Amino acid sequence: MRHLRVLCAIADAGSVRKAALRLGMSQPSLTTQLRRIENAIGGRLFTRERTGSRPTALGRSVLCRARPIVADMAALVSEARSAAALDGGARLRVGSTASRAVAGWVRRLRVRYPGAGTGLHIDVSANSLLQTVADGQVDVAFVHEPEGFPLRFPPGVEQHVLVAREPQFIALPETHPQAGRRVVDMADLADDQWIVDFTADGEWAATRRAFATAGLNPRMVHVPDNTTAAALIAGGEAVSVCQPVSQQRQGMVIRPLRDDPLAVRLLLACRSDSPPAAEIGGLRADLMAAYAEVAWASPAYRWWLLRHGGALLPPPEGGPGPAPSVAEPSGVPAPGRTPGRADAADGLPDGSPEHVLAAVPGPPRAARRPAPHSTVPRVPRARGGG
Repeated sequence: MRHLRVLCAIADAGSVRKAALRLGMSQPSLTTQLRRIENAIGGRLFTRERTGSRPTALGRSVLCRARPIVADMAALVSEARSAAALDGGARLRVGSTASRAVAGWVRRLRVRYPGAGTGLHIDVSANSLLQTVADGQVDVAFVHEPEGFPLRFPPGVEQHVLVAREPQFIALPETHPQAGRRVVDMADLADDQWIVDFTADGEWAATRRAFATAGLNPRMVHVPDNTTAAALIAGGEAVSVCQPVSQQRQGMVIRPLRDDPLAVRLLLACRSDSPPAAEIGGLRADLMAAYAEVAWASPAYRWWLLRHGGALLPPPEGGPGPAPSVAEPSGVPAPGRTPGRADAADGLPDGSPEHVLAAVPGPPRAARRPAPHSTVPRVPRARGGG
């Protein structure tokens, strides 16, 4: 069955590369799997052209038989999950691309729907998540859309904007010459090796466009594993674009990029004909509260939000008030800079966000918990799984 899904994915995507992105696989792995399938069948199923992959006559014959089988299996799985849901009680199935806000969102959903189970599905590919929503395998999904590279929303899947433009930051070694700067220029990282995950929809394309705009052509390395990526950064081997809510680990620092050349749009997706669509206001409010919690708890992002007047994201209840006065920070000045001198680009002194934020009283408290609902709205009872 997995092989049949692979063949259908390649035919639908029109290329092995695009199919690999949809399936959350690397292109070499999918190419190897396709060769094994063709060897087992005894003939070529796709022709490789510069514009993509097209089914051969044999491929079209196999696909005609494969598609009904895949569809029947999807229906069987859906029915089985529905039966399991009826036996096991209500269940809300949540999908998301990687985000530190997910834990707080799930926690709030448990309060909103006491006694209901919450299934969680994490995927590096936002487009794959949207397809699982369309297929009824996930009830609601939190996805990131790189600026300038729209996601593919299947028919019947609606989107709700959480944050219209979230700036992307840079993670770099704490020993990096630019680590003492509060805001980092991309041009100052031209000689560094950059970590990029080519399997994340639109991430590489958006980063490459930012490089082209800045006139850069740095060295790239594909690292889909966050643990390895963090080790490489902390070890001084690379830098990487990261979410502003990312956790700063030992050996690395997280800083905003000057002029915010990279950004994403944060979206909540669900099927327009599903009961969760009627509950989307509450689901969105819970996610927004969870996101605000981790955003204002991140030193670099909190400084960025204060500098921008909180226009992007209001602080959580009990969060920081007006921006602190800009006293000279106690941090080490950037290389080549004189302590106490203002940065000509922003009129503010150098220093890490952590020092600037020391003047802000107290950490933000968690947002008020939502009023509980007795049950999950109808669809989670009709569909199980997660």
